[in-house]
Amino acid sequence: MMAGTTLPKFYSPTSKYSTYTVKVGNKEVPRYEGEFWTSRQRQSSSLHEVSYRACFKAEVPRFFIEWLTVEGDKIYDPFNGRGTTVIEAALLGRKIVANDINPLSEVLSRPRLSVPNFQEIKSRLDKIKTDTKAKADLDLSMFFHPQTESEIVSLKNYLKRRRDNGKEDDLDRWIRMVATNRLTGHSMGFFSVYTLPPNQAVSPESQIKINKRLKQKPEYRDTKNLILKKSKSLTRKLREEDILTLDKIGKTALLITGDARHTPRIENNSVNLTVTSPHFLDTINYFGDNWLRCWFNCIDERKVSESIRESKDIRGWSAMMEEVFKELLRITKNGGWVAFEVGEVRNASVKLEEIILPIGERVGFKCQGILINRQNFTKTAHIWGIRNNNNGTNTNRIIIFQK
Repeated sequence: MMAGTTLPKFYSPTSKYSTYTVKVGNKEVPRYEGEFWTSRQRQSSSLHEVSYRACFKAEVPRFFIEWLTVEGDKIYDPFNGRGTTVIEAALLGRKIVANDINPLSEVLSRPRLSVPNFQEIKSRLDKIKTDTKAKADLDLSMFFHPQTESEIVSLKNYLKRRRDNGKEDDLDRWIRMVATNRLTGHSMGFFSVYTLPPNQAVSPESQIKINKRLKQKPEYRDTKNLILKKSKSLTRKLREEDILTLDKIGKTALLITGDARHTPRIENNSVNLTVTSPHFLDTINYFGDNWLRCWFNCIDERKVSESIRESKDIRGWSAMMEEVFKELLRITKNGGWVAFEVGEVRNASVKLEEIILPIGERVGFKCQGILINRQNFTKTAHIWGIRNNNNGTNTNRIIIFQK
């Protein structure tokens, strides 16, 4: 901990925020409350538009990265998810480290650090042959037209062969990432018949009920054309210098699949800033929601799910987070920062900052404040048990620690 260090000044786009002191346990800390970044994702890079359950918007990490670091600093996310923190950090010229216990995280993150040329994508897709007799090893007829299913299975088999033979390259990884994101959804832009949004794959039984209720059946979708359309969409806001920056950062990027409590591949005292949002108890079934994506990528989601069962209650979750913070203390530079987003769960009866703040301090960090960002209320907020419709807002709650 650097003696006499305090939070640097920051700005708010609206300049409408207040500062006051609150008591959490036995400690009084400053609390900053207002609107610090916009909630409109379209203002972020189009490269972030990869759906994943309960991910935060890019404005969250951007705020802290620009506020607390400079170009060339190292940014880390121990619960990487779709990669929002590290992709934003890479776009801003920061070095990156990411970890997630689900291998799907790297599938969604790494390809966006090496953005291919559109014609290269098209040429590679043209070379992938479709076995018209190919069928999945489970019943997916409620989601896909038979011809669409053959295309998906053929692509799945091609990508598996390339990976198993050590021939998978950046083009293959990009196609894998986009196809994973296009499997199911609620528009003509997805491979499937109408279903829930792409960050939440329903069970086959539930999809049968949806089809019956809507009197629908799967129609043919041209998977290669949809992959190309999504590729164009993801890259539509990228400048040439963005692509070059991503490629440069990607060459030294460290993406780990493992437990955030034990990351020996990350050096001691090497990280300038961690920006993260952990899974919140059993509020979201991250792995059940991704069962179809895991199938496509040959990931056993059941094994991954077993690794977080211990965090289903407050005691287990707290114990897990304490071990995570011990590891963060090891890898964070002296004077470095941790911006740890938490939420209100259990119908707002549990405020996780009241749990996390003492944990962070107990392992050796100093809490420099709590930042509460308020923005327009969204449907997603219902997931977290937030009930603040009276003032029409939703919140990001971030505890700011320093080593």
